Amino acid sequence: MKCIVVLLLLVISNVALAEGRCPPGQYPVGGQGVGGCAPIPGGQTGGESNGPTPTGKWETRWGALAQDADHQVGQNLAIGVAEVKKSKREARSLALSECQRMGGQKCKVILEYHNQCAALAGPVIGSVPLADVTTVAYRSPNEEDAKAESVRRCESEGKGRSCTVIYSACSMSEFKPFR
Repeated sequence: MKCIVVLLLLVISNVALAEGRCPPGQYPVGGQGVGGCAPIPGGQTGGESNGPTPTGKWETRWGALAQDADHQVGQNLAIGVAEVKKSKREARSLALSECQRMGGQKCKVILEYHNQCAALAGPVIGSVPLADVTTVAYRSPNEEDAKAESVRRCESEGKGRSCTVIYSACSMSEFKPFR
């Protein structure tokens, strides 16, 4: 039994590793007291990958909807929108300024969204008294779902009134190449 164990230890101790004292991806070079390491031709070095090299990156795009919170009977509802902006702040600012430009006195952002779509639904003209104009904004990964859900919610909140899409848009991420 001792002979088998000694024999196994001798066999195991004689197994040489191809890279010896060198880090992964390199092999020993030199001799007679002077040693070094060299990269294995066609091999990987230092954990680097020879896989695909990124050519660009996906950038987030923002959108926002704002409307006048102080809508008066007999006046048009002031709405401001922003789409495909580089920052949330830029989208909010543009939507608020557009709302004010359309005559809004107390404009407020009612929806922010990024890398997706949004829709705004409101009552069909003539289906409700002017004092009861309520809009519903909704966001979704695709425009058709955003439209359908905003109308559905508008009609359910309006107790049977008919609603329609007032506005819809998408602000999807954009691929920007490094070069």
